[in-house]
Amino acid sequence: MSNSTTTSMEVEVSSEQKQAETRRILLEGTIKFLQRGIAAAETHYVYRALRSAFALRKRLQPDVIAEIVAAYSSSANSQSVQSCLKSVLECLQQSPAENTAAGVCEPEVCLFLGLLAMLYLLDNSHLERGVELSNALISVIPTAQRRTLDPISSRVFFYFSRFFEVADRLSDARPALLSALQAATLAGMKETKAMLLTLLLRNYLHYKLYDQAERLTAKSSFPVDAPNNLLARYLYYMGYIEAIQLNYSQAQTHLLEATRKAPSNAATAGFQQTVHKIYVIVELLMGNIPERSLFRVPTLKKPLLPYLELAQAVRVGDLNKFQEVVSKYQDRFLKDSVLILIQRLRHNVIKAGIRSISTAYSRISLRDICLKLHLDSEEDAEYIVAKAIRDGVIDATIDHEKGFVQSADVHNVYETSDPQYAFDKRITFCLGMYNDSVKSMRYPGSDHRKELASAIEAIKRERELAQELENDDYDGDSDEDAMDEDL
Repeated sequence: MSNSTTTSMEVEVSSEQKQAETRRILLEGTIKFLQRGIAAAETHYVYRALRSAFALRKRLQPDVIAEIVAAYSSSANSQSVQSCLKSVLECLQQSPAENTAAGVCEPEVCLFLGLLAMLYLLDNSHLERGVELSNALISVIPTAQRRTLDPISSRVFFYFSRFFEVADRLSDARPALLSALQAATLAGMKETKAMLLTLLLRNYLHYKLYDQAERLTAKSSFPVDAPNNLLARYLYYMGYIEAIQLNYSQAQTHLLEATRKAPSNAATAGFQQTVHKIYVIVELLMGNIPERSLFRVPTLKKPLLPYLELAQAVRVGDLNKFQEVVSKYQDRFLKDSVLILIQRLRHNVIKAGIRSISTAYSRISLRDICLKLHLDSEEDAEYIVAKAIRDGVIDATIDHEKGFVQSADVHNVYETSDPQYAFDKRITFCLGMYNDSVKSMRYPGSDHRKELASAIEAIKRERELAQELENDDYDGDSDEDAMDEDL
């Protein structure tokens, strides 16, 4: 009985050790791949190593990470790298045995190991230790600003901001992000700069600092060749800021581009839902009604249900229904941070009602308009109708003495300049998409030209050799013919 129990315990321990050994081997293989990219100065090796690290995220163990960190702890490392590795061990609360044969640790490897430790701390809700480790990691980045460090540093800054956000201390991260943005801009680290811009915009919008966010976007330029995920996030923030600043046409353009830049899959469903919520409200503020097919998309159907009822109230021009929808889903709108935009829709509801009344009636009194739109007095109705005429919402005249509104005859839309504006908008969009496609095309380097030149030289040598062989064969035949003649 005791012998069988002991055997099962040994088997269990050995299986755990085997799993730990497997994780260590996978992690060492990923680091070797990262070192290969550092030696060749090629970032695609670094991206592959990062993808492997996120695939190992659920299987990370602090003792395995600490063992790898100890293998790279050496007195030959720079002071910043060595202090960073020490901070990783302290935050993981591990003290592995010292490795006397430790090699020199590159800054990319140091940040990569720190990134793995950050993922472990974040998944296990060790926020204070994560904040401490984040501060130690970002101190390494200014000491080695090079091309292969860019992808890793951008992700380090992302989780740096994420730790502060989850700990409800997002404002404390702002000074470090601003100084890092300046350093990344001067060093030409494009992906890190793009990441820092999106993090700062998120920081400002979290505290509703819209003016500071607008000044940041005005004084900085987003990198052209930044990854699509960062570009989609930046366009979303820009669209939200433009909507708050009453620039609805620019907001519509940015939000639409954000939905197209972001991939359409289950992983980005939350981002698509958030962007489309703002997009629907901006469309309504511009006087447009979103297409019904948008609300039928499976991933958007349930989250956009309150916005569908809101769009229906605006389309009909029913002010009472609009107020009922706002009061019914007020908590949802507050959570989505769109209530300030929805409150502006009241004037659009009244305009939609006036437009429908002007289409249905060629002549109607101001009192009837007041009753249909549930306004307080005829003076309010007269003022609203006059403003709608001035804004071009309706084509009508007001008879102030008799108190009625006379609608003008309906004109053919093709006699106006509306089709021209519609075609110009579509052509501008197509040209912009074409230019973006050309910019995003990737061309191979010049290494293949050397291989091509060597291949051409090999072909030339083969042809010369074949020609020489033919000449030799010809000379041999001539000798044989001469010998035949002598015989």
